Amino acid sequence: MSKKVCFMIPNKDYALDGMRSTLGLSVENHYSYCVVLNAELDEFDDYNKENLEWIRDMEGEVYSNVEANCQKNDLKPITIEELGQKLREMDIIVPYGTY
Repeated sequence: MSKKVCFMIPNKDYALDGMRSTLGLSVENHYSYCVVLNAELDEFDDYNKENLEWIRDMEGEVYSNVEANCQKNDLKPITIEELGQKLREMDIIVPYGTY
């Protein structure tokens, strides 16, 4: 049975690893999402751009509340209010790479 899973990533040092985990769960037939919170990421290399595309191909998404991430890396923008609504839809929420 497929679950909806959201990785919450407040630390930029774990963002790319969290995206790989999101992709891994997508491959396992789960609806997986990732949210990068309050951290600006460097521009993605080709490998991570491809990971982002794969996540989207498998009906997942990578969100951020930082506009620079959305512009540089094509992440989907999300407000805190929208995130709160999205989290209500999740079966599992994973705090990933917390301080």
